[in-house]
Amino acid sequence: MGTTGPSTINAATSEPYGMEFPIFTIKDMVNLQLKLIESLNIKKLFSVIGGSMGGMQVLEWAASYPNMLYSAIPIATSYRHSAQNIAFHEVGRQAIMNDPEWHKGHYYNKGNKPRHGLSVARMIAHITYLSEGAFQKKFGRDMQSKVLSWGFDADFQVESYLRHQGTSFVDRFDANSYLYITRAMDYFDLANNHKGNLAQAFINTKCKFLIVSFTSDWLFPSSESQSLVKALNKTASDVSYIEIESDKGHDSFLLEVNDFYDILSGFISGAAKKLNI
Repeated sequence: MGTTGPSTINAATSEPYGMEFPIFTIKDMVNLQLKLIESLNIKKLFSVIGGSMGGMQVLEWAASYPNMLYSAIPIATSYRHSAQNIAFHEVGRQAIMNDPEWHKGHYYNKGNKPRHGLSVARMIAHITYLSEGAFQKKFGRDMQSKVLSWGFDADFQVESYLRHQGTSFVDRFDANSYLYITRAMDYFDLANNHKGNLAQAFINTKCKFLIVSFTSDWLFPSSESQSLVKALNKTASDVSYIEIESDKGHDSFLLEVNDFYDILSGFISGAAKKLNI
């Protein structure tokens, strides 16, 4: 559920914020992390690592606080969302907001929550996390049973899988938070404050970069990572880039891809050795 969000009680009203909670950004997330780090009296970070939205935070760290980190490892991410990614998010948000139990975000005291809408949003998102090859390898056209429903039950295993992903998600995630977090990703654009010149975002960044992408990731394809590499090269940054062969799609960084872990541990060990730590 995160720290403070739409489900948090607003002291002024003694009710959950709901949609009265302010819109926040990736930079706001990083600034909150900075407050925590400062409170722990940490002056510099050895490495900031993250995948997907976490990778966006890594890039924000490197651009906004270049003197606070020694290395940065953005994984399966981009400096901004594509139109296609925004479109997928919008379909998910509409599924939530059109659920009759959403109540314009004020569902916390209603006894129900927009379970169906959030479940559909998760199902849509989960499709983007895998590749066509991963779906085909895992499910193909395998059936749930030998007897077809000749209707709209989950006849195919892939249907049952997606329904399970959706229903299990609603018990551990707040629907309004889903709206806010996806919006934060949509608004993220490091080049925007530099008239479209991404390299300018990293002009003062001196940390070491390891940028990682996966061959079957169509949510954040390798071309996005390569754009980052080109921008960093323009600033003469210390940047390494690897595209890892995987058929598991965007979720590759969460799954068992041996090359990924070998490369990651090698980079971290090498950086630590240079610092004698």
